[in-house]
Amino acid sequence: MSNTDKVLLDADIREPLFDYLEQYYGKVRFLEEKVTGKARADVVMVLPDKVCGIEIKSDADSYTRLATQVKNYDKYYDENYLVVGSTHAIHAAEHVPPYWGIISVELIKGEVDFYRVREAKPNPKAKLKNKMSLLWKTEFSHLLAENKMPKYAQKSKKFITEKLIDRIPEEILHEQISEELFERDYTIWE
Repeated sequence: MSNTDKVLLDADIREPLFDYLEQYYGKVRFLEEKVTGKARADVVMVLPDKVCGIEIKSDADSYTRLATQVKNYDKYYDENYLVVGSTHAIHAAEHVPPYWGIISVELIKGEVDFYRVREAKPNPKAKLKNKMSLLWKTEFSHLLAENKMPKYAQKSKKFITEKLIDRIPEEILHEQISEELFERDYTIWE
């Protein structure tokens, strides 16, 4: 098998994809294998003002679960991307809504190369309360303190979410959620 015939697998794509996205966006953080409703997001990309879901379909993958994944990603993320191996690139747009971005990946002269087939647009189905469910209880405490609100120590995440949504302008809340996810410390277990 020649270098150009090599089938790119998920493991071959991830690290080069992270490098590509860091060059493209600048400040970025990646959370891998994040439970998203009834699916698992391959990658969640945190940007200063939004959170993006990224589903990777390598040349070895099929579209079997993609419809379910799209439904779940659409509930949580401000934008979504489908990253596809070159064998999927031609038909990728048939499998995701028109507001999803598509990035094609292929091996060129032994290097993993990316091409933006389509930019992501704002996800019209995203729900701020779902996005906030990605936060840990300690991150909610930070948001409450930052916004000079009561601690609501004995209250549920759902209760706190509703209070924050009622009191804080949405664009500010998006930035604050991103900041919490940038600062997340996985060495502490919730």
